[in-house]
Amino acid sequence: MLNNRSRRLALRLCACLSLLFPLSVVPSVAMAEDGVTDSMILLGQTVGLSGQIAGPVKEMNAGANAYFEHINKNGGVNGRKIEVKILDDKFDPATAATNAETLIKKEHVFALFQSRGTPHTEALLPVLAENKVPLIAPSTGASLFHAPVNHYVFNVRAKYQDEVRRGVEQFNTIGLKEIALLHVDDTFGRDGLAGFTQAMTQHKLTSAAIVTFDRAKPDIAAAVKAVIGSKAKAVIIIGSGVTTVELIKEARTQNPGLQIMTLSNNASQSFVDSLGRAGIGVMVSQIMPAPHTVSTVLGQEFKSIAIAQGVNASYAAMEGFVAAKIMVEGLRRAGRNLTRDGLIRALESIRRYDIGGVMLGYSEKDHTGSEFVELTMIGKDGKFLR
Repeated sequence: MLNNRSRRLALRLCACLSLLFPLSVVPSVAMAEDGVTDSMILLGQTVGLSGQIAGPVKEMNAGANAYFEHINKNGGVNGRKIEVKILDDKFDPATAATNAETLIKKEHVFALFQSRGTPHTEALLPVLAENKVPLIAPSTGASLFHAPVNHYVFNVRAKYQDEVRRGVEQFNTIGLKEIALLHVDDTFGRDGLAGFTQAMTQHKLTSAAIVTFDRAKPDIAAAVKAVIGSKAKAVIIIGSGVTTVELIKEARTQNPGLQIMTLSNNASQSFVDSLGRAGIGVMVSQIMPAPHTVSTVLGQEFKSIAIAQGVNASYAAMEGFVAAKIMVEGLRRAGRNLTRDGLIRALESIRRYDIGGVMLGYSEKDHTGSEFVELTMIGKDGKFLR
């Protein structure tokens, strides 16, 4: 508390300053947004650097880092270079939420970038809302991040339900109507189940079986046995990383003729390599154009930037590369006076933006991003065939 003498001195000081500096010329200090300096923008990422999805994450981050390094070498974004602080959540939702808190409140990052996993990203939502921090390009296609629109989440990849529908449509087209669903018992799996149910109803089909497995402690043999026992001729597997590899290998052992599909979250070269010969003929949906082709502008850019830096041409790397492109485009449009609100408005200004083979766009009422989906198959050479 100021005493009377101190209060009088403060009033005299203010009077003197008002004489020296008229109101229109009083110097002011601009308060910079967290994570932004004159020369740098700090982004945060919580992702499974270890655990069952470590391989795909490594590929995804390699693609993103290649693009960020390219931008930094060419002057950065509006004169600022991009840095990314990454914390390992070990593919655990609770750890992901804790990491997000740490990145925002202790590391003071400007925005979050490319989380991985549906329940993991879902765990971030309260943290985003509380701190008014945007998340750009979460690596999940769950519908809950699309509708209703979340003000702080900007998706890049298409929805999982669209991938599942394409799988059902393909199996039905080639005459495999006895289709089963084998899914992890979490928000990721239940989202896929909703898409499967809709697709089966649309094609007037009845599911051969719907089987679930625990994310943390899956009973691989029992889950596959339930599918095989249903007499299904095809199965769509909704799971991640190592668990999906084990499910496919077990399915090949119990019924070599069963036709198998899985989703784009497993579209990494490390996933294919882990499957070995058990992967031959497995169908995998993709949410990015082929990374090894130069028939598109995006493919040419990926080759000249990412592959030139030693990044392997995988679909996972392409997803990271595209996510980084959208991050940079948003930052560029937000301008030099960078704020989180400004970034959100800038991203929402992106309408029908062709990134070289994929059309992407946002608005205040739609944060979906891309709707690109296509099907591939793992060939005898361990490569994805279109």
